[in-house]
Amino acid sequence: MTDQQWQNLLDVVSGKASLPAAAFIIDSPWLPGWVGASTLDYYTSDELWLTANEKAMHMFPDAIFLPGFWSEYGMCTEPSAFGARLTWSENNLPHAHKIIYATDDILNIPTPNVKTDGLLPFVINRLKKNETAIRSMGHEIRFAVARGPLNIASFLMGTTELLMALVMNPDKVHTLLEKITLFTIDWLQYQKECFPSIDGIMILDDIVGFIGDDDFRNFALLYLKRIFSSFEANVRLFHNDAPGLICAPYLNEIGVNIFNFSYSHSMPEMRKAVGEKVTLLGNLPPRDVLAAGTPAQVRAAVEKMVSSIDDHARILWSCGGGMPQDVSSENIRAFIDAVHSR
Repeated sequence: MTDQQWQNLLDVVSGKASLPAAAFIIDSPWLPGWVGASTLDYYTSDELWLTANEKAMHMFPDAIFLPGFWSEYGMCTEPSAFGARLTWSENNLPHAHKIIYATDDILNIPTPNVKTDGLLPFVINRLKKNETAIRSMGHEIRFAVARGPLNIASFLMGTTELLMALVMNPDKVHTLLEKITLFTIDWLQYQKECFPSIDGIMILDDIVGFIGDDDFRNFALLYLKRIFSSFEANVRLFHNDAPGLICAPYLNEIGVNIFNFSYSHSMPEMRKAVGEKVTLLGNLPPRDVLAAGTPAQVRAAVEKMVSSIDDHARILWSCGGGMPQDVSSENIRAFIDAVHSR
């Protein structure tokens, strides 16, 4: 992200400016196919990773890409540090296998060393090796990124098993979430230590969309609040493109100031739910419109989205989730042009 893009982002988040800003979360579901490469090549080639991200920044300079030059391995980065077995595919996202088969196994789960364990050193080393090139393009590394505690827990023990354990073995789930939270704080702080230009925290956790209000307050609220307080950051982005109305009223208390949410919620509905202080990042249907629609259909959908809400303060126009597979350059350009023509 360039200095100007970062300042624009800060202005929107602070409410100082109501800019016609298009912003997208981009990573390995979209970038490899967009540049005509396999997912596996994208993960294993520093040159391809850098080239793909540079192409996106160069082709769409009037969009803000979040977090920008994201060094990631799908959902496998954090589970790998706990010892999860990983399965890789040529053109699909990798899969992390669970390591907790009974709740008693939680007691034996170690707290990873964020400097040495799993794929974490690969994430840091990719950025270190390419930091000079990134800065030569006029960009900086702005975000420390991690999956949220319930998300990580769901990979370590399975989603169904985790949700059942919230009811049947809450104390052991708290033990697991405490370990994950300490790990996540260490991981975010280490990213900040390695790259002092970081001034943002980005947490992704869709599992909060599958629990009710009581469970959110019991198993998510305080853990997320601690994580978003890992270090002082001007931008604190939370991604949950599962149902988001349960978490929405608590985001300001947690410390979140940007929320990327599901397209199933309208902009007015989510504004009412989160309040006036949280910036909305959304919410065009990513697969059915942004990927599958024509440029004309994308433009019409963006115009409808923009006109659906009167107050455009603290809004970053995007899709309701990360950029999905198979979104064409033409559709992205149609989206951006529609935003800037309002």
